[in-house]
Formats: sequence, C-alpha cells, structure tokens
Amino acid sequence: MLFAVFLPVLLAIFIPYLSKWKEKIHTGYFVLLAPLAVFLYFIPHIGNDFTPVTQSFNWIPSMDIGFEFYLDGLSLLFVLLISGIGTLVTLYSIFYLHTSERLDQFYVYLLIFMTAMFGVVLSDNVFVLYAFWELTSISSFLLIGYWNYKERSRYGALKSMLITIFGGLSMFGGFILLTTITGTNSIQEMIQQTDTILSSPYFGLILALILLGAFTKSAQFPFHIWLPDAMEAPTPVSAYLHSATMVKAGIFLVARFSPIFSESDWFFVLVSGFGIITLVWGSFMAVRQTDLKGILAFSTISQLGMIMAMLGFGTKLAIYAAVFHILNHATFKGSLFMIAGIVDHESGTRDIRKLGGLATLMPISATLAFFGTFSMAGVPLPFLNGFYSKELFFDASLELHESSIAFANILAQAIPYLAVFGSIFTFVYSMYLVFGTFMGKKKLDQLPAKPHEAPVGMLISPMILIVGVILIGLFPNFVNSTFLAHTAEAIYGAPVDKHVQFWHGWDSPPLYMSLVVVGIGTVLALTIKYWKNIYQYFPGKLSLNKAYDFLVDQSEKTSARITNSYMNGSLNRYMSLILIAIVSCTFAILWITDGFAWDTSNLADITVHEILIAVAMAVAAIFTIFTKNKVASILILGVVGYGLSLLFILYSAPDLALTQLVVETITVALFLLCFYHLPDLRERTEGKAKKLRNLIISVGFGAMMTIVAISAHSTKLFEKISDYFLETAHDIGGGDNVVNVILVDMRGVDTLFEIVVLGIAALAIYGLIKLRNKKGAK
Repeated sequence: MLFAVFLPVLLAIFIPYLSKWKEKIHTGYFVLLAPLAVFLYFIPHIGNDFTPVTQSFNWIPSMDIGFEFYLDGLSLLFVLLISGIGTLVTLYSIFYLHTSERLDQFYVYLLIFMTAMFGVVLSDNVFVLYAFWELTSISSFLLIGYWNYKERSRYGALKSMLITIFGGLSMFGGFILLTTITGTNSIQEMIQQTDTILSSPYFGLILALILLGAFTKSAQFPFHIWLPDAMEAPTPVSAYLHSATMVKAGIFLVARFSPIFSESDWFFVLVSGFGIITLVWGSFMAVRQTDLKGILAFSTISQLGMIMAMLGFGTKLAIYAAVFHILNHATFKGSLFMIAGIVDHESGTRDIRKLGGLATLMPISATLAFFGTFSMAGVPLPFLNGFYSKELFFDASLELHESSIAFANILAQAIPYLAVFGSIFTFVYSMYLVFGTFMGKKKLDQLPAKPHEAPVGMLISPMILIVGVILIGLFPNFVNSTFLAHTAEAIYGAPVDKHVQFWHGWDSPPLYMSLVVVGIGTVLALTIKYWKNIYQYFPGKLSLNKAYDFLVDQSEKTSARITNSYMNGSLNRYMSLILIAIVSCTFAILWITDGFAWDTSNLADITVHEILIAVAMAVAAIFTIFTKNKVASILILGVVGYGLSLLFILYSAPDLALTQLVVETITVALFLLCFYHLPDLRERTEGKAKKLRNLIISVGFGAMMTIVAISAHSTKLFEKISDYFLETAHDIGGGDNVVNVILVDMRGVDTLFEIVVLGIAALAIYGLIKLRNKKGAK
C-alpha cells in the first residue's frame, strides 16, 4: 500500500520533464496512469469475504509515528472513489485544458492532492493522518488558485485554506488529547479504549475539536462559505475536489471516529444538528444562484449535510444510507460538474440567465444532465441511484432513538420535517439547473460563443459516471454485500445487512415523504419566478461571507498596527524587545519551578591570576559604555574576549583558548569594518529615560546569565556525561585528545554543519566585500 499511496507524488517528480512534450502528447495521458494503477490495485479487495489489511512502515520510531496503513471497508470505499473519480477527472482534463495552459503545475498539484487524500483515508496513525490532512489543504489551495491571474481565484484559494487549516489545527489538538488519554497513536487501538475516552473529563473538548476539523473540511454550516468561492478553480478541480474527495474528508473523519463518539448523545446533537441545518441551508441557497457551478456548490453543501446528519443518527440503517449516498453522490455530482464545464467550455458562460434551449444543440450533454439532476433530486424512478439513498435517509430519520438530552429529543422529532423541507428545495434547484440550461427559449445572442456538442473525449467521463448512476439504480444490491456492507460495518462496528428495493408498498412513510417532495417541489419549480424575490428579504443583506471578510480585514489591520509598533527600523528597539523577552521568560520559569540553586562544594580555589583577569575583563566591559571613540570601544571590547582566552588557558583548555582567540580576532576585525560606517559615538543624544531603560535591561540580562550559570552548575539532575566521553573516546575515536574526539567523531555531524554555517558566513562576507568594491569602482 505504501507504493500505491505515494505513486502519484512519485510521478509528479517527472511531470515537469514530461510536460515538455505536451504539444505532441497531452501531459494528462501520463498522469492518467497513476490513479488508474491505484484503482486497479485496490479493486480485487472487493468481495464477500473481505477482511481488513494492515501494513506498517517506520518513519519516526522514537515518537511512535509511522506509516501505519489500515484498509477496511470504509477506507476501501474512499480509495476507490479517489482513484476512480481521479482517473475520470484526469481523462476529462485532457480535453478541457489546452496545451497552452501551465499543465506541468496543474498536474503536479493534482498528483500531490491524490497522494494526500490516499494518506488521509488509509492512515491509522493520527499524526500521519494529520500530516496528510494539511497536505490536502495546501494542494487544494494551489489547485483552486491555479488561474492565479484572476483575483477571485486567489480569494477563493486563500479562503479555503484559512478555514480548512483552522479546522485542521483544532483537529490536531483533539488528536493530542486522544493520544494523551489512551497512550497510543493508533485509531484502531483508540477504538478499543472507547470507555476510557468517554469517561475522560476532556471528552467534550476532544469531540468539539475533532468535529471542528471535520465540519470545516466538509463545508458544514457555518463554515460552508469557502466552497462556493472555490468554484473559481478549473472545472476538473471542482469535479474532483468537491464531489468525491476533499469535501468528503470530513465525512470520512466523522465516520472513522464514529465507533468512539457515537455512544455519546452529544455526538448526535452536534453531528446531526449541524448536518440537517447544512442540508436545509444549502438547498435553500442553491436556488438563489445564477452560476451553474454556484448551484452545484450549494448543492454539494446540502448533500454533505445530508450525509453528515445520517452519520449522526448512528443507527444501522442510517449508517448504511450514508455510505450508499457517498457513492451515489460521487457519481451524479461528478458528472454534473463535468457537464457544467462542458456548457461553459462550449458556450463561453455559466450564467444560467443567459442559457436555455441547449438540448437541441448539445443533445448528449443534455441527456447526461437529465439523468444526473433527476438522480440528485431523488425522483422516484427505479434506474436512478439517488432515489434509493434518499428513501433510506427518510426512513432513517423516522426511527431515531430517544436521548437523555431534552434538546436531542426535540431535534429528533424535527429532523423528518427538516429532511422533507431540504429535499423539496433539492428538487427545485435540480429542476432549475437542468431545465434552465437545456430547455426553454434559446438566447444565442447573449452567449459569447455559439454552443455545440462537446468532443467525444470530454463526454467519456460523465458518460461513465451516468452509466454508474443507472447500473446502481437498476442493481442496487450488486454493490451491497460485496462492498457497501463492509463500509457500513467498519463505521457501525457490527455486521450490516440491508436489502435495497425500489417498492416497499403503499404503507411506506418514506414513499409519502417523497411524494410530498415531488409534489411541492414541482409547484415551486414551475412558479419560481413568482417567489424567488424572497431572497431579497431572507437572508437579504445578511451574509457569512461579509463576516469572514470583516474578520480577515480586521486581522490584517490589527497585525499591521502591532507589527509597525515595533518594526520601526531601530536596532536598539529590536535588541531591547528580544532581551526583555528572554529575561522575563527565564526569570519567570526559574521562579515557577524554583530552579535557582547555589552549591560551591565542588569548586576549585580561586587564584590571584584569575581574579586579576576577571577584574580586567569587567573594567574593559564597563569602559565600553563611556568611551566616545568607536575604534577605542572595539579594542577595549576585545580585551574581554582575549581575557576569556587567558582563563581557558589557566583552566587547561588550550583548544578552547585557541578557538576563542581566532573567533575574537575575526569578531574585532568585523566590528572595525562595520563600525566604520556607523555614526560617530559622540553624536549620540539619548535621553535619561532611554539610558535608564538600557541600564535596567543590561543589568537584568547580566544578572540572568549569572544566575543561570550558577544554577546550571549547582543543579545535578543527571549523571555527568564527561565520564562516558573519558571512557569511550579512545575506543570510539581512536584518540586520547577527548575534545578532538568529541568534535570530530562523537559530534561529527554537528561539527560538519557548524563548519557549513561558517562557510556560508564567509561567502556572505566575501560577497559584501565584492559588492562594496564594485560600488566603489563606479
């Protein structure tokens, strides 16, 4: 599985080279191989006798972090969706994106995103899952902002990243708490400690943090606002990210942790509550849109809310209905996004107000759109898969259990009515989408280009998805026991056996709910022009987007004010703030931990030579404050460094003394070069307040270093490591000079990088000198 997960990103390394031949062969043909290979690799796992598969690969063993992949029914469903829809989207993009586009960048971003999604759904280690999770946010940011010359693309990309990464960081906090409570990073091992997690005082916080990550990624109300703006991405991106992959990552997260959280009544309240609100709000707002992809965006929000609500129900029927609709939604919504892209590609616009009557000009696209939209609307026809999962949703909403929370019982009673209300508007926007685009009067004079049927290559992918819609509709149980039952079992925690059929008899409540939806939905769809003005009053000018824009704008202004308050170009201020922060934090930690210690029992006697050198160093340091000559102050400061070298010699450390002499000589030389260009010290005019502040900072920093040095020497928390070096220096390094062996052998890598840093500094100094000489020559 490791190779399958990383295959797309490995291929991405070669895409910049392969794209050089894009005029002869489209880069997408090379990219197509990766998702197709992954799809074919995982297909054989489908079957009646499926058992979970685990594989582990070490990454950071010291932190118990590794690539621990877990393939069960849930992850298999998502892997096949990611790779299968990814294959079709890549095929579609070959005919959608012209070779004049930056294909190398587009496909590199797409392949990185594929790997990230594979990692999310297969990872059993929560921290590896989080790493892949954030990689999906970053790669989707690049994909949404692919046309970066458009202001709306940049806005949508940034908006999606800010909201989803905010949720991701919250989820990360929940993962840390989970690992602290359970003592493991494995999700499957956490599931085995469900009782421990539920009884923890941090359970409520864990639930809220993880759900926050899921809600932001899956565009649940009120975090749904990023999804419509993400429609500025190329249509292949919309069809891929927003129908089958990224927006379903939050769905996957809730499903994966359902065995832990579903026993809590608050899980039902939060997940089903926000899910049903999202369903209603998304379907209601979809009718308001005039952009084809905007309608589909709010449609996606609504459908995701429906799936989330069913996961919150937690019943066997609801879980099965949720996984069934995940599959169905990917088929009809992916095809509809592609059809919207075809309409835009061939007519030059996605504005439904300018479209109409395209069925005669684009008959194949219109036919595919009719199947897709009618399935999305849940029209009761036996060859449409969307009807089956919607019926199961209605049925599940009628059998919710009683809860110990009063609000949960009220919510359970309201959900069937809200489900019907949201489904009515789902029917309305579906009819609005298909009839407003393909039926009615032609408006060719308003179109930028004369529409015609798309090339066959662009139609293949939506055709395959619509065939999937029909086949699942005709044979719903074909994918039941071999596929969906295993997915539902992975979520529910017990075998799920459900026989799906079209007709349940006249005494079936879901049937009457569907008839209400179709009946009222038809009336509203036919009279839409008479009541659509309601959107001017509700929500009217109220907009969560305005709230988001306000928060972002105020954050930028506030951060700018704070930054400008200290970033004023004054080196003195920068150093003052740094030193104040260091002194404050250090003294605070010493005070809180009672870290100060004083122990002189193991100190050697102080000689006269040492006292004289120390006094000379102190006098030199003090005199640097009062001298007004730059060269004199540098030379006096050098006395401090050379005095330290003498102390090293007295303490029998000639290596350190030699190093100090070299460093001090270079430092003095550099100071002389730099100070030559600074203002004369005699021109400094500092007020008394500034001098007093500098005095306090200097004394405080000096006192801190003294106290830390005394405490460090007086505190023996561990055994001395010096004995180890003395005992092993000869055997390990083959030398008796312990210091040299430490630097060259035992700390060879550290020394290597120290030398690299010095080399880089030397090159920088050489470059500055060369630059100065060139300016002088001019």
